[in-house]
Amino acid sequence: MLIPFASCGDPGCGQARAGLQLPVLEKLLARLEPAASEDGDEHTLSMPHDRVLAREFGLAAPDGCTPWAAWQLAQAGRDPRGAAWAWITPCHWDVGQDHIAMAHPQHLALTPDESQALLAAMRPYFEEDGIALEYDGAMLWLARGEVFRGFASASLDRVIGRQVGPWLPQGPQARTLRRLQQEMQMLLYTHKVNELRSRGGLPVVNSFWVSGTGALPDPPVPHPPAGLQITHYLRDAALLQDWRGWAAAWQQLDARECARLLQALDRGEHVSLTLCGERNARTFAGTGGGFLGKLAATLRRPRAAEVLASL
Repeated sequence: MLIPFASCGDPGCGQARAGLQLPVLEKLLARLEPAASEDGDEHTLSMPHDRVLAREFGLAAPDGCTPWAAWQLAQAGRDPRGAAWAWITPCHWDVGQDHIAMAHPQHLALTPDESQALLAAMRPYFEEDGIALEYDGAMLWLARGEVFRGFASASLDRVIGRQVGPWLPQGPQARTLRRLQQEMQMLLYTHKVNELRSRGGLPVVNSFWVSGTGALPDPPVPHPPAGLQITHYLRDAALLQDWRGWAAAWQQLDARECARLLQALDRGEHVSLTLCGERNARTFAGTGGGFLGKLAATLRRPRAAEVLASL
C-alpha cells in the first residue's frame, strides 16, 4: 500500500500531526522493517509518491520527466507509437498584484461540455506548434508532440494552492509552452464558456498546466505490481490545507486500510507499506515475524508522528 501526502511541511500540518493517534499504523511500523527510501526535498518537480511509482513501474527518469501520459495510454491498450505525450490540465490561476497562484482544479467543477468547447477553441493554437490535443476527461486532456520529449514539468500536486512562478518550466523547450499559456489567457478571457461561468459566479478557466511528459522507454513498460493499492484519503485535504480534514482522513485510514494490512500480517502474508510526504518516501516491509515478531514489536513502538515528520 502506498499513501501519498502522509505528511506535509505546512505548519498547520505539523500541528495536526502532533495530535494524531494512529495505533494501528504504529503496530505496523513496529512489526515491519525499513525496506527502501526515496530522498529528496520540497523543490523536486516530481512528488515522492510519483518517484516511488515510477520505480515500481520501470519508468525511472530524470526529475519531472516521468512519462505518465504515455504510460496511461499504454495501460489503456493504446500504442503511444514512441511519441512524446503529456497531460494538459485546464485550470484557474488566481492573479494578484505580486503573485499568481494555482487554484485547486476541483473548484472549477468543469463539465464535459464546457471542457470540450474550450479544447476545441484551443486546439488550432496547439496544432500550429506541432501539438495534437485530445479529450480524455473534463479535467484531463492528452497532448502529443516532440516538444514534450525530455521536457521536465512539475507535478500538478506540487503546484496546487501555491504560486506558479517557481514551478513554471524552464529551458528552450519551455518557451513554446509559456507562449501558449499567454495566448490562451487572451483567448479564454472572452470565451463564451467563461462568460457564462462568470455570470454564474463560477471561476473561469484562464490557463493550463503541463505534466506527465515524455515518451515510454524501450522495452515496453511492465504492468503495475500485483496487489498494489494507492490510497487517496489524504490528497485533497492536504492540497486544500484542510488539516482538520486531513487528520480525520488519517484516522479513517488507520482504522480501515492499516487494519487490513495488520490482518494480512497476522495471516503470515508479506506486507509492504510506503509513506510519502513532500520531500521523502519511506517503505516498510516484511511478514511480521510470527510470534517472535509480535513479541519484539511490544518492545519497540515507534511513534507515528515522528516517522511522518521525517517525510
